Amino acid sequence: MSSLFPSLTDGPAGRPALRFGERSLTYGELASAAGAVAGRLAQARRVAVWATPTPETAVAVTAALLAGVPVVPLNPRSGGKELGHILTDSAPDLVLTTPGGELPAPLDALPRVDVDPAAGGTLPGDRARDPEDPALIVYTSGTTGPPKGAVLPRRAIATTLDALAEAWRWTGDDVLVHGLPLFHVHGLVLGVLGPLRRGGSVRHLGRFTTGGVARELNDGATMLFGVPTMYHRIAETLPDDPELAGALAGARLLVSGSAALPVHDHERIAAATGRRVIERYGMTETLMLCSSRWAPPGPRPGARADGEPRAGTVGVPLPGVELRLVEEDGTPVAALDGESVGEIQVRGPNLFTGYLNRPDATAAAFTGDGFFRTGDMAVRDPDGCVRIVGRRATDLIKSGGYKIGAGEIENALLEHPGVREAAVTGEPDPDLGERIVAWIVPADPGSPPTLDALAGHVAGRLAPHKRPRVLRHLDSLPRNDMGKIMKRALSQG
Repeated sequence: MSSLFPSLTDGPAGRPALRFGERSLTYGELASAAGAVAGRLAQARRVAVWATPTPETAVAVTAALLAGVPVVPLNPRSGGKELGHILTDSAPDLVLTTPGGELPAPLDALPRVDVDPAAGGTLPGDRARDPEDPALIVYTSGTTGPPKGAVLPRRAIATTLDALAEAWRWTGDDVLVHGLPLFHVHGLVLGVLGPLRRGGSVRHLGRFTTGGVARELNDGATMLFGVPTMYHRIAETLPDDPELAGALAGARLLVSGSAALPVHDHERIAAATGRRVIERYGMTETLMLCSSRWAPPGPRPGARADGEPRAGTVGVPLPGVELRLVEEDGTPVAALDGESVGEIQVRGPNLFTGYLNRPDATAAAFTGDGFFRTGDMAVRDPDGCVRIVGRRATDLIKSGGYKIGAGEIENALLEHPGVREAAVTGEPDPDLGERIVAWIVPADPGSPPTLDALAGHVAGRLAPHKRPRVLRHLDSLPRNDMGKIMKRALSQG
């Protein structure tokens, strides 16, 4: 297997690699700093990284990967109970962190290595390492129990990043800007390791702001990664911010992930900038699975594009990914009609090897022929594009004999001028099986829309059986760190 980051040893040492605010590192400086950290990991079996949005996190992860030591990224916002579970389950030998940074009590007993981006050392070679060796152990959100550690091998990281490079025409000339957290695959694998594998650079905003996005895109950045809550803020800001509109219009690629981007925000951004946001689809256990192959303006020689991305779809499977939709009994959904709903199952070199210390959960996650059960429900359009309709556990509503995806109803609700935010769930109904419940944050709390108004609005756009039967108003929707709506919290509330 080739090196995960060939540009650290083979590229120009003075080329910019990382920038976090006013702090930056060239490839030469990153290689030297990572070499210094790697030299302190010789006896480590596994290390934790206190994953703050800082150069120290990027140096620490790079160093450990090149040294062949699996990394457990820790969310700095984790509660004590969750953090204690992760540490007990993964049993790291060390924690890598910023010098002088305060760590919570569950980490007190763990030896600490302070990462100095100005330190010097010799970078270890990683070309001879086994592609199946663990690289990252990333813990899932734990919505159905304690978080599970997904073991991601080196080949999964390399495969995913190379597939995205092909789909997006991602090269060392690209400069990525984002403000994503670095404890998850979106911000860490795609947002930091991705640019480093390509030999490009990343500018991390520290904290996401629309002003920061405009500044960096107007100063040479070519790509923006974000989650729907970020793009929603962009869409809200665009009408009064011509500088932001111009910056987005000049970007080569705008990418949204980690949750579905509402169609309403898609259309508002496209109308103001002339640019479409690309959605990609993946999971912690699978890394990236689907995306549109589209990267305007101006195709590069030999590049392939599948046409302009369509709001509401996550494109087609990436190179190397086998994807199928299945019924509840496991039989394939054969129709590419945009209506037949099935669970997504996938197979390919981008998948994890299993859950740490959980052979039972690993066995349950895979079919007999090696496909991973994602738990996500989708339809496929006639051209093969995948449209996610939601999670099987929380977003698939069986009402009146129909299988209904919550996502399309949420998109329809967001088109109503009286709705600022929307979520849709199902609840038991003696006649329908389940009835559709709309959870709404009104645009004007003093004059919220009525159930009749919203039901008629949805029925006019979709079909009568997809209209909400119950309406509940909220001040805000519960979301996790990645901006996903926590629907279990709604149902339990």
